[in-house]
Amino acid sequence: MTLSQAEKLDLFEKMLLIRRFDERGASLVDEGEVTGEVHQYIGQEAVAVGVCSVLRKEDVITSTHRGHGHLLAKGGDVSKMMAELGGRTTGYCKGKGGSMHITSLELGIFGTNGMVGQGVPIGLGAAFARKYKESDNVAVTFFGDGASNEGSVHESMNMASIWKLPAIFVCENNQYAVSYNVKDSTSVENIADRAKGYGMHGIVVDGMDVLAVQEAAKEAVERARKGLGPTFIECKTYRFFGHFAGEPHLLSEPYRSDEEIESYRQRDPVVQLRNILLDEGVMEEQLDAVQEKVNQTIENAVSFMKDSPYPDPKDAYEDAYAVKHKSMPVKGWS
Repeated sequence: MTLSQAEKLDLFEKMLLIRRFDERGASLVDEGEVTGEVHQYIGQEAVAVGVCSVLRKEDVITSTHRGHGHLLAKGGDVSKMMAELGGRTTGYCKGKGGSMHITSLELGIFGTNGMVGQGVPIGLGAAFARKYKESDNVAVTFFGDGASNEGSVHESMNMASIWKLPAIFVCENNQYAVSYNVKDSTSVENIADRAKGYGMHGIVVDGMDVLAVQEAAKEAVERARKGLGPTFIECKTYRFFGHFAGEPHLLSEPYRSDEEIESYRQRDPVVQLRNILLDEGVMEEQLDAVQEKVNQTIENAVSFMKDSPYPDPKDAYEDAYAVKHKSMPVKGWS
């Protein structure tokens, strides 16, 4: 897939936006402006941006507890997301969802999920709906290496394969389920090898390379739109920080060495793409201007959040229940 310089610059800006958002989110936790756990996506930006860059607005994604990157890559509004982090009424869920429960149906974002692996069956349902309606839109569900061992993930993969649903399973293998190394929790070297057991196409890709992720996602999306069924993409990546902001204060000893972290930092996806652009003749001043633009966007979002009110306690149950709809008849499948 040959990209123009402008397209690569767009990928660079989106990855940088995700990074600055999560860096600022962590600092707001330290400042007491944001409460609860904030799970940083720093280091994994190439996965969200690479995958979402080949999606339409009408395509659906489901996300995880580490979901800020997915939502921004899909086109989420930075200010509304920051407001949700801060529990303000101007947030996507009116301040009631926080970091781990952001949803925007109009953008095809069917929610982040605090429970490990529980976004996958939601993505399966979205894929079913698209096939039922004879649409060529797709559903992408993001999950981690820890979630890959959950029954809900395997059940969803089995059903998606049986019915040839337009589903794309994206496993972000960042090597750790909280503090548990994937080598100690998973029986195969490549999690994508499990796709074979469901008769599903499986791909392993360097999750630190946004261009490689984009290429793999493009192939998977094209297969799904043509009715060729689901694809499992394993993106081998790494989170540069702990499981959540503030984690180091709770640990008696680290579970990762400084040397290991530094080895992955040498493959920083944002820096890699920046170097590619420099090699292609983009001026450093132009990249610095992108960075300044992103920094200003983030600070504007922080100001928006701080200027927004908290929800009124009397509105606690507002939007808590959906209107009941009549169930649809289920078509048979050939």
